[in-house]
Amino acid sequence: MREACGTRVVAPAPCCLRLGSRAARTFPRPVLRGIACLLALGAVFFCGLCDAQPAAPQRLTLRQAEDLALKNHPRVLAAQSQALAAAEEVREARSAYYPFVNADLTGSQGNTDARVGAGALVASRLFDRFGQGITLSQLITDLGRTTNLISSSKLREQAARQDSEATSYEVLLAVNQAYFNALEAQAVVHVAEETVDERRQSFDQVSALAQNKLKSQLDVSFSNVNLSDAQLMLLRAHDNLQQAYAELARSIGTDQNAAFELVDEPLPASPPAQIDPLVGEAMKSRPEIASLRLSSEAAHRFADAEKDLSRPVVSLAGVAGFLPWINATGLPAEYEGAAVNVEIPVFNGHLFAARREAARYQASAADQRLRDLQLRVTRDVRAAWASATTAYQRMDVAAQFVQEARMAVDLAQGRYDLGLSSIVELTQAQLNLTRAEIESLSAKYDYELEYSTLQFTIGSLR
Repeated sequence: MREACGTRVVAPAPCCLRLGSRAARTFPRPVLRGIACLLALGAVFFCGLCDAQPAAPQRLTLRQAEDLALKNHPRVLAAQSQALAAAEEVREARSAYYPFVNADLTGSQGNTDARVGAGALVASRLFDRFGQGITLSQLITDLGRTTNLISSSKLREQAARQDSEATSYEVLLAVNQAYFNALEAQAVVHVAEETVDERRQSFDQVSALAQNKLKSQLDVSFSNVNLSDAQLMLLRAHDNLQQAYAELARSIGTDQNAAFELVDEPLPASPPAQIDPLVGEAMKSRPEIASLRLSSEAAHRFADAEKDLSRPVVSLAGVAGFLPWINATGLPAEYEGAAVNVEIPVFNGHLFAARREAARYQASAADQRLRDLQLRVTRDVRAAWASATTAYQRMDVAAQFVQEARMAVDLAQGRYDLGLSSIVELTQAQLNLTRAEIESLSAKYDYELEYSTLQFTIGSLR
């Protein structure tokens, strides 16, 4: 006999099965033994499923969460792909320096010794032939245009890398925010559980006193309301914790619904006393500023390349091959030739002038976008520094708030036990203590959040 998940399971005998005399006559003994063994194994498997415990919460530190985000987050992976694509554009621009070689196979049919009378002047004589050969074209010089295009593409590649770094920074900031919000939610759940236990003890005490006619039923009602309020707070805290877990999972780039065992981070140092060095560091370290600075330089190089459109282009062309079969007389079986061509732009409906001016305006717009970002970063650094300083000062005030609230609860409890005050005074003191404890937790994690934001704004988050 065995207890399995609250149900009594009787293990069958190993050698026989009680199926009645008719069943015993129908089935041979080996078959009965097999059925008995299968039933026994099924019972054990069923009990194992019922006894299985839910998976333990995943232990996660802030650094591990950041590493997971940099490895899995789709925004990070997309930005890395964009940077790799920009690197290929450099190769694309550089390809103009290399010769273009094509292999040709040509077969034609025409009436012998006839001449082309209309159309393009490619070959005036018609004849049956089959030939194969190669054509080659090589840029000799375009007087700087290709050089400027390559420089522009290199700068855009570097800007794309800085954009990838900026995206990683934004993802890291989101991870920090989600991580500290989840830590705060965990701590609030712990406070709510302690509050429920304390108020349940207080309710039990008041109920016992009321049964002995030492307190009124009004005191029991107030104490019960206080307990119900704590239980509602615990429910809200659990809901907020699940939402914080969901946001943390999203920030690290996973869609798995999992609980986490988060590790508290050491409290960072106080914010710097001076703000100006932080602004200077942000101007040098923020990847967004570096990206727009490189983009501005790339736009200027592209404008120079568009100016070079009006310059001559010198190129080399060559052909070579042989004709294994030809239905014409007086033609050699092999051929080769080479030519140097100088292309000088004369007039194209102001196309090059329009492209040159458009590129110049684009470069000017890139300069203004860089300036606008620098102004916004300066504002963000000053605002983050002020918020971090305020949050740091708030922790001391919150700690004093908790200390005074604990003292008030002790005094109110003593006065209530001596019959010198009502349950209302004790209830209010307990509410103030709960609010003070939550305020203290909020101050601690808010400072860690604001400090992370300050590190992000100056480009030193990690």
